[in-house]
Amino acid sequence: MLHLSENIVIEYDSSDVDPLAWNNVAQAAMLLFINVVISKTLNLGLEQQIAVAGVRCFIQLTLLGLVLERIFAINRPILVFGLAGLLGGLAALEVSKWKAKRAVKGMFWITLGSIFGSSVAIGLVGSVFALNFTPVYTASKFIPVLGMLYGNTMVGVTLGIDTVLQYADEHRDVVETMLSFGASQWEAARPIVVEAARTAMIPSITAVSITGLIAIPGMMSGQIIGGADVMTATRYQQGIMFMIAASVALGVITSVIAVSFVVIDSQPRLRTDRIFNGTTSANSNVKSSSNLQASDAKKLQKSASRLKAWNAGTNTLE
Repeated sequence: MLHLSENIVIEYDSSDVDPLAWNNVAQAAMLLFINVVISKTLNLGLEQQIAVAGVRCFIQLTLLGLVLERIFAINRPILVFGLAGLLGGLAALEVSKWKAKRAVKGMFWITLGSIFGSSVAIGLVGSVFALNFTPVYTASKFIPVLGMLYGNTMVGVTLGIDTVLQYADEHRDVVETMLSFGASQWEAARPIVVEAARTAMIPSITAVSITGLIAIPGMMSGQIIGGADVMTATRYQQGIMFMIAASVALGVITSVIAVSFVVIDSQPRLRTDRIFNGTTSANSNVKSSSNLQASDAKKLQKSASRLKAWNAGTNTLE
């Protein structure tokens, strides 16, 4: 039963939904072999990452389900907001330690403030005024919504920070020229902020624009599969999509400004020395990419030698 307002109550029957067993999950996991085969065939070197991702997904969701069952049963504000803080910290850790290709000092605190602050702020406002959650800390409603906000905001913040640091590194001559002509910290940082914010916000805007036309969002699909009224699920999804777009925008702008002001200090000076290679996964990707590039270079060199021999008529082809 869903309460849309004080006077509107919609009932739905979920008795026709068959519960899934662990063997169903195992059968779904077998589909990851498609990814492995493609990686092997094209020599992408992603087999280990695919396996780790699959195992992490299974373990993390299982643990989350066990925790949520307990919290939903107790439904106390301190547990709800405590879990919200924990999830925000994990999201910041994921970005600062694993996702970002480059990093700066204080990266964790910047990402924590931007992801947690924007997601919780939009989550609270949207839950009260858009989704009619009463009380707002109802665990079974607020935590899933906050999880969706965290996930999408995390992606936007990662993309925004990477763009800032890449721009500062690759266009240092432009920034230094502006500073030499007397630009302030904000004047020098503004082009970087604009470029990074635009790049990071486009995916969420695109997602809003194609929702319902090309893609059926996960929350709406889950509610419909669970037996909810279709139009009820539609209205919930519309509200969630607008909340996600707002949360991403707020998280992106706060993070890119903060990182820009780390790279361009208050003197103002461009401090590319504060930029360092970021994550373990990013570094492994770079290493894997470098290995692949070296291998491809050898193949191209060998092919060029063969082509040269052919053109010269030496008949030295293997």
